[in-house]
Amino acid sequence: MQVTMIGLDLAKNVFQIHAVDEAGQAVQKKRLTRGGLEKFFAGLARCRIGMEACAGSHHWARTLIGLGHEVRILPPQYVRPYVKTNKNDAADAAAICEAMQRPEMRFVPVKSVAQQALLVLHRSRELLGRQRVMTINALRGHCAEFGVVVAQGPRHVPELLARLDAPGDDALPELVKQTLRTLAAQLRAIEANLAETDKALLAEHRRQAPPAGAWRRSRGSARSRPARSSPASAMPSSSHRDVISRRGSGWCHDNIPRAERPGSGRSASAAMPICAGC
Repeated sequence: MQVTMIGLDLAKNVFQIHAVDEAGQAVQKKRLTRGGLEKFFAGLARCRIGMEACAGSHHWARTLIGLGHEVRILPPQYVRPYVKTNKNDAADAAAICEAMQRPEMRFVPVKSVAQQALLVLHRSRELLGRQRVMTINALRGHCAEFGVVVAQGPRHVPELLARLDAPGDDALPELVKQTLRTLAAQLRAIEANLAETDKALLAEHRRQAPPAGAWRRSRGSARSRPARSSPASAMPSSSHRDVISRRGSGWCHDNIPRAERPGSGRSASAAMPICAGC
C-alpha cells in the first residue's frame, strides 16, 4: 500500500484522515487522536498532505513539514464543493483529498512562527479597537437616555466621564453613575492596552526596517538608473509592507512620520500615529 496523498480534517482532539494511492483510490480512512497524529505521520513515507485553513492549520503544517512531508493548506470555500455526502469529518477529509488534485487549485502559504506572532499582534489591536468603540457607544447611549450628551468624537468622552464623578450633577441617578463607572474603568483599561500594543507594533516596525540608505543603494547609482524612474521604485519593498501592515488594523505605512520611515537616516521621538481608516 503506497500512500501518495492524504486529506486531513483538523479538529481540537479527534482528527480524520483520508489516504489515497497513485490511482486516486482510497486505501485508508482513520481517526486519530491529538496525541497520535504526529506519531502516525512520523512513521509514514513522504506524501502530500492537505488540510483546510483554520485555527491550528499553520502549526500542524510546520510540524508535518518538519517530518519530511509536503503540506498544502486549502481555503475552506474551495473545499466545500467537493463534499459528496452529508458534512462530517470523513466527508471533509475526502473532499480535501479531491480538491488537492484539481490542477487550478489555489493554496494558502504556510506562515512562519514570526509571521503568525505579528498577525496575532494586529488582530489583538483590531479586537481592542472594536471593544473601545463598543464601550464608548454604550456610555453615550446610556447617558443620552437621561439627556446627557457631549460632542461627537472620542476626544470628548472625558467630558462624559467627568460627569460620572461630579458630586453636584443630578442629571444622572446615582445607580446609573455607579454602573457606568464600571464601563469607564473598562474603557481606561482598553486604552492602556491599545497604547501598549501600539508600542509593540512600533518596535516591530523598527526591527524589520532595512538600514538607512538601503533602498537608495539597492536602486543603484545614477549612471545605472534609467533616465525616468517609476514612482513604484521609490516605494518600500512589498514584502516589508505586507509583513508590517494589515488592512483594517489601523496600522499603515503612509501614517509613519517621515523621520521614522526606513532609510530616512533620522529618528523621531514622537509616537507613530495610528490610522483608524485603513
